[in-house]
Amino acid sequence: MASWSDLPAALKGSLEKFSELLQSDAQLKAFTTSNAIDKPATFGIKASGSDNTILIEVNNGSATAKTGSTKDALFTLSALPEQWEQYFKEVPVAPYQSYWGMLGVNIKQKGIEVQGDDRSFAQWTHVWRRVLELAHDAHCGPIKEDEQPEPEKDFITGKYVYLDAPGWGRTKVYYEYSGEGKQPIVFLHTAGSDSRQYHGVMNDSRMRSRCTMYAFDLPGHGRSFPSKQYFPGAHTNTEDSYVGIIAAFVKALGIRRVIICGASVTGQACLAVAIRHKEVGAIGTIPLQGSESLNMERTWHDRSPYVNQALFNPEWVYGMMSPTAPLVNKQLIWHLYSAQAYGIFHGDLDFYFGGFDGRSRIANIDTNACPVFMLTGEYDWSNTPEMSQKTADKIPGAKHKVMPDLGHFPATENPQKFVPHLIEAIEHIQKVRSDNLSTMRLGSD
Repeated sequence: MASWSDLPAALKGSLEKFSELLQSDAQLKAFTTSNAIDKPATFGIKASGSDNTILIEVNNGSATAKTGSTKDALFTLSALPEQWEQYFKEVPVAPYQSYWGMLGVNIKQKGIEVQGDDRSFAQWTHVWRRVLELAHDAHCGPIKEDEQPEPEKDFITGKYVYLDAPGWGRTKVYYEYSGEGKQPIVFLHTAGSDSRQYHGVMNDSRMRSRCTMYAFDLPGHGRSFPSKQYFPGAHTNTEDSYVGIIAAFVKALGIRRVIICGASVTGQACLAVAIRHKEVGAIGTIPLQGSESLNMERTWHDRSPYVNQALFNPEWVYGMMSPTAPLVNKQLIWHLYSAQAYGIFHGDLDFYFGGFDGRSRIANIDTNACPVFMLTGEYDWSNTPEMSQKTADKIPGAKHKVMPDLGHFPATENPQKFVPHLIEAIEHIQKVRSDNLSTMRLGSD
């Protein structure tokens, strides 16, 4: 095989198959079919240090490949030869499952860069992502994704409740619940999404027997009504508004001895709840993909008048997932992130990117009163397992576990693989609480 320093040469044996997939792929056709594409657009893919480039020309309803020079491309996806070699493994390891992961947010790698027009790169992200997937499939064969049986029955009930919370005011909020177990748990959805992320978990028989589960859409998200506190596009989020809406929800439904669980931005919200657990009435938290603080470079493409957020936002998060997760679940995440209002995702990230800072406070979390069990998917390049572990190490009594074959959205990507980790965390919280209550009773005798 040719050296990866010349990408077209390294992929020479699969270029014919690649061209066939470009013509036959239904997803790519859906992404490129639009009369708004009134002239060809060309982007490149190459190894750094070489100008020999795979050029992709996009037209209405089609994409074709040839080799050429970067001077003929609007933008070019460039990476070191060894980085492309990792991407083109049969099942890539993190963060090589996507170009976004390679490009990195917290995982910074030298040698990878987008050359040319950054705005065009953002405008065509859905196309270049699918093209790269097809290049991988042509070279290695499709990645074997986990199978997921089609459910025959749904056990979730949905309702509305009026909540009054700091930052939001009085809003009409949608929530769902399921299960008949003794342990109540509230699930929090990720930034710019909604609680449909937890349907797989809330329908799981193991969870329904153990827990009574709740999940709500933040105001202005999913099926909840928007806050009257913000003009459209002006949404933001803070620690007080997050903890406040969780506390309002728990109080309104009269939930007692509740566990709070959330991922990504709400992984951080779970840490905030652990710090302020008396305000919420929480007896434990399960932060998924959580850290004490994130100081990351922000992109404004998710709130740009020049970029379609319904395409950019879901694409930016799509590559955070495990490549072996069932396709139907990855597509659900894409759909949820494509369905939110303008500015919602960006406003939630105000909390994620520097808005929450627990560095001076997490060491004071009382894990006897509110145990913390952190879980992190191995494929997450936004909040890495190493980052979560460093946070857990600073919280006396906290636990942390890395989840194989899962990424940034573990509850949605693969509920069958996630639920055993979740149950382990719940049982740990219950045991710590039970042991402490027994100690308190003995001490009072």
